[in-house]
Amino acid sequence: MSRPKVFVLNAYHPEAIKLLNESDVDVVLPGGDASWHQEADGLLIRSETRITENDLALARKLKVIVKLGSGVDNIDLKAAKNHGVAVCNTAAINSEAVAELTMTLALCVSRRVVEMDRMLLRGRKLVRSSLLGQSLHRKVVGIVGMGNIGRAVAKKWIGAMEGSIVAYDPFVPNGAWEDIHHRRVVDLDELLRASDVLTLHVPLTDVSRGLIGKRELGLMRRHAILVNCARGGIVDEEALLDALEAKQIFGAALDALVTDPPTVKAYNQLLAVDNCIITPHVGGSTEENQAASGKLAVEQILAVLNGEQVDNRVV
Repeated sequence: MSRPKVFVLNAYHPEAIKLLNESDVDVVLPGGDASWHQEADGLLIRSETRITENDLALARKLKVIVKLGSGVDNIDLKAAKNHGVAVCNTAAINSEAVAELTMTLALCVSRRVVEMDRMLLRGRKLVRSSLLGQSLHRKVVGIVGMGNIGRAVAKKWIGAMEGSIVAYDPFVPNGAWEDIHHRRVVDLDELLRASDVLTLHVPLTDVSRGLIGKRELGLMRRHAILVNCARGGIVDEEALLDALEAKQIFGAALDALVTDPPTVKAYNQLLAVDNCIITPHVGGSTEENQAASGKLAVEQILAVLNGEQVDNRVV
């Protein structure tokens, strides 16, 4: 009996590949994956690979797709279900890494770190008295999305900054976060008006697409900072550009954008705004997290191919 064949369509951490090679499957690494539609029993992918209805219709042998990270909006989930293909992710394991970056970006905006670096690079004189930032100590942090990453952000902000937490999530049951001191609101507008830092941690869905637009930005405090380490499309990027240029809010940091990865061509206007930081969706990109996430992805694909149940199955 032939062994299952697992195609790795994107780069995975060497420790994950080592674990996969030591298992009872045939492995095809990136670069040798042209025939996956005909031969794959399992796929290991990242966010840069899209799996469409057409892909799934062609992949007659395919049994399981595992996506590194939590978001699965790059996979046609309805089509996967119709074709009997299991879809899994590695949700929760990257929470600490994304929470770290969220705090890092907020502090970089508040203390104008990138703005000063750009000024120095351009040969401009740095006058400290004209480069005042703002402290985030004991400020109000509004968290949209009360999942694993939102929880990690709340705990870090309280522990490091003695911050006050306001949380919003219409899909999480009452009683969530009982171990975290916070104020939960049922109206997003209330959170927007109260927050010194607004941070987004929700998946991209029909409900969340365009969640933060011109109206919502208009409700935010003039000294507020927006951080999006979730998904591109949740923030209306044109409305955000207008708000930043008009100094309607203090600044923004985007680790998730509609064009992923971001390019100078796509974001030349946002990159020209001093109080905006853009990073290429690297919330989970630490050595430790990539190793752990990759090994979890491998463990899941092997388990599904062996007919076992897994916790992170989406479809």
